[in-house]
Amino acid sequence: MTHRSRLLAAACVVPALVIVGPALAPGFVLRYDMVFTPRQPLLPESVGLGSALPRAVPADAVVALATTVVPGDLLQKAVLLLTVWAAAYGMARLAPGAPLVAATFYTWSAYVAERLLIGHWSVLVAYACLPWVFAAGLKVRRGEPGGWPALVLACAPAALVPTGGVLAAGVAVAAAGMRRAPLTLALAVGLNAPWWLPGLLHGAAGNGASDPAAVDAFAARGEGPGGAVVSVLGLGGIWNADAVPAGRGGLLVPLVALLLVAAGGYGLWRLTATWGRAPVVALAGLAAAGVVLAVAATVPGPDAVLRWLVAEVPGAGLLRDGQKWVAWWALAASLGCAMTAQTLISRSWTLLHRFRCTSVQDRGGWLASAILVGAALLPVALLPGLAWGVGGQLEPVRYPRDWYTVRAELARDPHRGDVLVLPFQPFRQFGWNDRRTQLDPAPRFLTRSAVVDDTLVVGDEALRGEDQRAAQVGAAIGDPGRLARLGIGWVLVEYGTPGTVEPAELAGLTRVHDGRWLALYRVPGPISEPPAGVTGHAAARATVLAADAAAALAVLVAFGAWLRRRLPASTFMSVAGSGTT
Repeated sequence: MTHRSRLLAAACVVPALVIVGPALAPGFVLRYDMVFTPRQPLLPESVGLGSALPRAVPADAVVALATTVVPGDLLQKAVLLLTVWAAAYGMARLAPGAPLVAATFYTWSAYVAERLLIGHWSVLVAYACLPWVFAAGLKVRRGEPGGWPALVLACAPAALVPTGGVLAAGVAVAAAGMRRAPLTLALAVGLNAPWWLPGLLHGAAGNGASDPAAVDAFAARGEGPGGAVVSVLGLGGIWNADAVPAGRGGLLVPLVALLLVAAGGYGLWRLTATWGRAPVVALAGLAAAGVVLAVAATVPGPDAVLRWLVAEVPGAGLLRDGQKWVAWWALAASLGCAMTAQTLISRSWTLLHRFRCTSVQDRGGWLASAILVGAALLPVALLPGLAWGVGGQLEPVRYPRDWYTVRAELARDPHRGDVLVLPFQPFRQFGWNDRRTQLDPAPRFLTRSAVVDDTLVVGDEALRGEDQRAAQVGAAIGDPGRLARLGIGWVLVEYGTPGTVEPAELAGLTRVHDGRWLALYRVPGPISEPPAGVTGHAAARATVLAADAAAALAVLVAFGAWLRRRLPASTFMSVAGSGTT
């Protein structure tokens, strides 16, 4: 690492600390989809072998393995801090000019703020990977040594979830070029097999289609004048109004969009002189595709196509919440804005020389510094609400003692069966979490598989769930015998959150624990094995686990190749030898 690289890496710590600072306090940040637990169990669901679609696969498996070594709260803090830092530093390394301008435009954006507030930490991990993926792809395009291992390592963290895997694959193909597209796509297919393979198996079992109403429910929305298109061009437009940071609205929305389109577009044109036309055109095309996908659900015609795909094609539910594809535009726009700032500096030097100003060197240096500082701080001035945990909304809390007591009871008691969680709805607003909306933590906290309702309510719209077993179990609530036949041996009741549990729903159950926040009940009698879908068959399990092992092996081989290039041969052989003795 050069001295310049060390300075850039240190400088990029600043926005990371300013953005996620409050989240570093003791406890867990629990918001919407962002749910970490002290030690997440490794369950069939973690690798896509449960009854639900593999939306958080293999992220759940990776977190489960990581929390066997690192406590979950520390892991979450490290992930959040490193994600923002890696996004900033990766963009700074990628930009040919004005690296800190590129870094702040990329990290200090509505996209980052809104995805933090909606709890999409794994999507932000992928977002942080994109500059690294593009840099590695450029090395592959140019035939430079070490390009392929770098590309594998850059894409691997993004592939923790389906959205991230697709985002990284698109950037990899754009950067590496059409000549290497077949091999690049093959690499992406292999790295993403841990989620698409179980997804195909779910689809074969008729468990892969989504409610077409989700297209409208998750469509990009306008946050100011100009509607959804202008909001998306300004890197915002998320479907959930509660995930919009303070200050993001009014005339600032079209102003940010105009800035990104004008400065970003001009800068991309200037970038062709440095990178050549082909990679820049590919990046611009990818950015345009991201914007089109983001607004498609708001346009008559394309919205009907999306509804058909979501309803009929297994796995096409990935296309709902189209605003997430704006990450491609964010990558291009941030690079373009940095190049525009660099061009302004060059032009200012030219003007000073042309008019034969005295002390050109001193005045030029001051002017260049003013342009750089002003451009770097411009995103902060346009979105001050992102500062300090998105306006203090990333506030950690601690799990009540009841959660640890129930987990210990389930781990100790030999009574078999999965856990039904009541009230039967997917999201919670616990009093101990200041009524923030969050996913139910039971599936990631308890040592047994937990069944929760996956029917989503967006506004006044109830979106049909995708988990057939959850629907069957929900229909059996209040009937202990039927629950036992469905493999349910326990019922967990969560207090202090919206939703009611009627006494009839608990009739015939044996209470094992009754605390302030949780009550645990045992379902009497013999408990059957859970119904086995396609993913429950031995051949399916073996295939999925083999794909997981192959993806992990590819990452390890790439890491070995990367390490070998950076260590002296004697040191590398010494390290390799110590690992085999």
